[in-house]
Formats: sequence, structure tokens, C-alpha cells
Amino acid sequence: MAERIEQRLEDRVPELEQLERVGLFTRREIRAVLRKASALEYKIQRRALRKEDFINYIQYEINLLELIKKRRARIGYSFKKDEIEYSILQRVHSLFNRATGKWKEDLQLWLSHVAFCKQWNSKHQLSKVFSCMLAIHPNKPALWIMAAKWEMETRLSSESARHLFLRALRFHPECPKLYQEYFRMELMHAEKQRKEKKEFEQAKMDLGEFNYSEEILSGEMARIIYRDAAQKIKGVEFHLAVLSIAKLFDFTQDLQKEILESLQTKYADDPLTWDYMARRELELGSLQSTEHTTKQMKVSEMTQREERCCAVFEEAVGAVPTEDMWKCYITFCLERCNRKTNSEELKQKRLERTLSVFNKAHESSLLPEALYKQWLQLLLESNLFAKATEVAEAATKRFSLSVEMWQMRLQVLIQLKSDDVSQCFEEAIKHMKSKGTLPLWTLWVEWSEGTNSKEDTEALYQRSLRATTPAESVTIKEKYLDWTYRNSGYKKVKRLFTSLCENRPFSLDFFKKMIQIEKEQESCKMLHLREYYERALREFGSTDPDLWLDYIKEELSHPQGKPENCGSIHWRAMKMLQGDLVEEFISKYTLLQTGHL
Repeated sequence: MAERIEQRLEDRVPELEQLERVGLFTRREIRAVLRKASALEYKIQRRALRKEDFINYIQYEINLLELIKKRRARIGYSFKKDEIEYSILQRVHSLFNRATGKWKEDLQLWLSHVAFCKQWNSKHQLSKVFSCMLAIHPNKPALWIMAAKWEMETRLSSESARHLFLRALRFHPECPKLYQEYFRMELMHAEKQRKEKKEFEQAKMDLGEFNYSEEILSGEMARIIYRDAAQKIKGVEFHLAVLSIAKLFDFTQDLQKEILESLQTKYADDPLTWDYMARRELELGSLQSTEHTTKQMKVSEMTQREERCCAVFEEAVGAVPTEDMWKCYITFCLERCNRKTNSEELKQKRLERTLSVFNKAHESSLLPEALYKQWLQLLLESNLFAKATEVAEAATKRFSLSVEMWQMRLQVLIQLKSDDVSQCFEEAIKHMKSKGTLPLWTLWVEWSEGTNSKEDTEALYQRSLRATTPAESVTIKEKYLDWTYRNSGYKKVKRLFTSLCENRPFSLDFFKKMIQIEKEQESCKMLHLREYYERALREFGSTDPDLWLDYIKEELSHPQGKPENCGSIHWRAMKMLQGDLVEEFISKYTLLQTGHL
């Protein structure tokens, strides 16, 4: 091993001598590089190899390359790169090759090597890296796409890119993303060839020696890919994805037409097809616009375009009367409604149209639950309070078992300061029974705190504790404790705390809140704090090391505290805490003893 390390260090000598000779490094720096390289070499020649050692060595060499680059720029010296950088680059590639050979499954290592090759323009090496990586990780389509894109865009080799895509499709014959990128690559290749041909024709050069296939120039290869994919991949999303790619190229009108016809034939009842056809009216309008238009003409044209879109959507909800179809229509209306415009007329038309579509969907009983909230928000922003109340009530009738719907209706009534809030809460609780009603009880008590008398709110808190499930009551207990302290003071909250402690479960914050309340009193008693800590530890002592530490700190810092109790608290903590929490407690306790916590 020693001989091998010695040989590798000797191999470095020529590049280091060059670095010193040309003035990029001093002799002292060269010695430091050798010492560091020697230490790193020993680590990667051991019998038990560690991945971290290879990563550290690679990072050191990359840092060295970056430093040389900066020094070259500073002194303006750009010669001897073959003697200096080339040998370092070869060493990094060799280290990466050893690492990826040992830890083949580590994809991040492979990708780091790819990134390094790209950064230092090692094209030949990168080709080899992609080849090895794909042989080991053929099950990842993203890697095939990355390799093919590099072949196409960097090496300008459409043939190699095509070969990679075809190999990838043998492994993943039904991968939509692979087909999409292969489709895009063939159109890019066709566009490149069209440009070349046009430039040659403009220069009046003889095209005899260049073989420009009319099939490739017209995008026929992409059409073949699309037809092949369409037989294997089902779903409107794929057709829309390839259509959006085809639209990026100005010579694909026939291809776009074919995809569109296929879309309308195979997926005539799919909401996404109708959504695309409707939104297409916006683009068709923009193609017909002229340069010399006034502001009013632009507004008029935009209104006409949007109306054409809505005409298609109206046809769509008639042909495909589903929640998803109405959702597409409403989403379009909301998008247009949220678009900025200086025209008040257009803004008003968009708002009226959106509210009308919401209403139609609702009357058809096909408005999705999630969209009621947006409708109500829009109505409230438009000051249509009576309609908002009506819609909120209708929503709870249709989705009578939805907590979110009742919550939404109640929030509307609270916001409008309605007299029907209490009645609506009673109705909601009656429909919902007990499970999952925590958000409603929370909203009710919060509303009551600001509206009703203390007695009514107290009664409501007591009722909510009886009505909610044990797990949900935990939150109510915290809120009840906090409200009682704010409104009735220390003595009342202490009695309440004792009363609430009779029924499990509790949260840690419940106890912490009471500890905090005690500490805020002028005559804060350690006796009371001990009681609260002991109660908390009975519930959370096995899972929370910080609770034990806080107890110890309290004994040490409180005027009535007993530092001699800390030993027994520590001993109890060691017995109660589970697993790794013991070590966490010990390390934090040590910091506490040394004054660092």
C-alpha cells in the first residue's frame, strides 16, 4: 500500500513543479498540497473503504482546480493547462470511477460526476459516465432523458439522442415523459435542419452534398412517435402535453390538427378536452389582433374572446354535466376575474360572469364542495351579504356532514354580525354529532368570548368538554384555562386546573400554561410549581427530557427552591425516560451543570 501511495504522490510532482514555476503557487503551498494529498491517499487505500473519504478527496481536488482558475485570472496567465489542470481532472475522474464502482447504487455520486464533467467540459468522459450509469440505473426515465438531452444540445448529435430514447423506451414502453421528450427532440432536430437548409439556400449554395430528408423537415418523425405513443398511453393529459410541445414549432400545423382531432375523437367526454378547446378561443383571438388598436378596441376584443370561451364552456357543461366540468369552467372564470385590468367595464363583466357561473353550477347541484368557499369570498368582497348568507345556508344543506361547510357558514354569519349565530351553532352540532366537531366548538367558544357574558361562555366551555371526544377535549382544556385566567384571575384558574386534571388526556402545553400562570404571580410559590411539574411528569415524564430539566432549573433558581432535590429528580428522570432520550437528557444536564444551558 505504501508503495502505491508513494507512486501516486510522485505522479503529482510534474504538475506541482509547473504550478511553482509559473508562479501560481509558492513552495510552501506546494508542500501543504502534498501533505494533504498524502493524508487523503492513505484514507482511500485502506482495506475498509468509506464513501466519505472519496467525497472529501474529490472535493479537495475540485477546490484546488477552482483556486488555480482564480489565480490564473488574477495574474493573467493561461498557458500550461495540459500539464496542470488536465492531470488533476484525470485524477478526479479516476476517483469518481472508483467510488461509483464501489457504491453503484448511490445515484447522487453518479450525478455529481455528471455535474463535474459538465462544469469542466469533459465531453468524452461524460459520454462514458452516462453509459455506465444507465447500465446500472436503467429503471429511471429521468436519467435517459438527461443523457439524450446532453447528446442533442451539447454534442449536437441527434442520432445518439435518438438511439438513447429508443433504448429507454425498451425499458419503459409506457412512460409518457419519455415519449414527450423524444417527440420534442425530433421537432428540435427538424427545426435545426430547416434553418440550415434555409441559410444554404439564401447563400445560394449547392445542396447536392447535403441530404435533407423531406420527412424529417416536415416533422414526420415526431408524428410517428406520437402515433406510436397514442396507442400505448391512455389519457387526455398526454395528448395535451404533446400538443403544447408541437405548438412551440411553426411548421407543425398539420401535426397539431391531427393531435387535436384525435383528442376530440377519443376523449370527447373528458372535461380537460373541453377546457382546452374553450381556452383555445383566447389564443385564436390574439392571432387575429391588429397593431393599430385603441384601448377601447382592445377591451372590446378581449370581451369577445372571453365570451367565445364561455360559449364553448356552456356547451361543455351541457354535454358533460359533471362536477369536474363545472370546476374547469369556474376555474377559468376566476382566473379571468383575478387578472388585472384598467377597464372597470371589463372587470365588472368578469365578476358578473363568474358569480353567474357559480350560481348555475350550484343550481345544477354540481358545484364541488371546495368551491363554495371561493364563491362566498367573492360575494362578501362584492358586498352581496344577503346572497352570501343564502349560499352559506344552501351549502350546509347540501353537505350537511361537512365540518368545513358549517364552519364557513358560521364565519359568514359572525362576519355579518347576524343574530342567528347561536341558532346556527346548535344546528351544526346537532347534524355533526360529536366526532370531528372540534373546529366548530373552538369557533363557538371564541365567538362567545367576545360576544356573550362570562357565565354563558363558562357554560359553553363546560358543554364543549362533555361534547367533544377525549382527544379533542385536550385543545378545549387549554383554551378554557387561558380564558379563565384572563377573565377571572388566579384563584379561579387554580380551581379550574385542579378540576380539569380529573379527566385525561392532557397536552403538555396545558401544564406549561399553568406553570407560566403561577410564575406570573407576585407570590409565586415553589410548592405549587412542584405540584404542576409532578402532574406533568406523570403524563409526559417518559417522553420529554426538557420537562425534567425545566423542573431542575426551577429548583435551582426559585427563591423557595431546594437544590438538594435535583439529585432525586435526576435519578427519577434516568429511570423514566425511554431509549435515546436518556442520552439526550444526560448531555443537556451536563451543559446545565457547566452553565451552558
